[in-house]
Amino acid sequence: MLSTKYLVFKERLARKLVDQYIGPYIINKIVSTNVIKLQLPASMRIHLIVSVIQVVRYRKQMKEQKAEEVKLIEVDRVKEWKVEKSLNKRKIRGVVKYLVW
Repeated sequence: MLSTKYLVFKERLARKLVDQYIGPYIINKIVSTNVIKLQLPASMRIHLIVSVIQVVRYRKQMKEQKAEEVKLIEVDRVKEWKVEKSLNKRKIRGVVKYLVW
């Protein structure tokens, strides 16, 4: 997986909304002890040779890690989520926000 820390994205303006890592990509060649050559798509207009600091090993998610997709419930023709449990609440600038399960 390739780190997006030093990459520039034209279509995404907010840095905090960009994924931390993109990929996985195949390593074509180890150029030296701290530089590798990746097999990247042509749409990514960056240099193929990157530092090993920017690359992280890809690990598949385990079954326990996958979160189930939450389905909406229709109540009076309005789609809503079913809340099983309220874990916490906090008040920020006069607005109450809830942490739910």
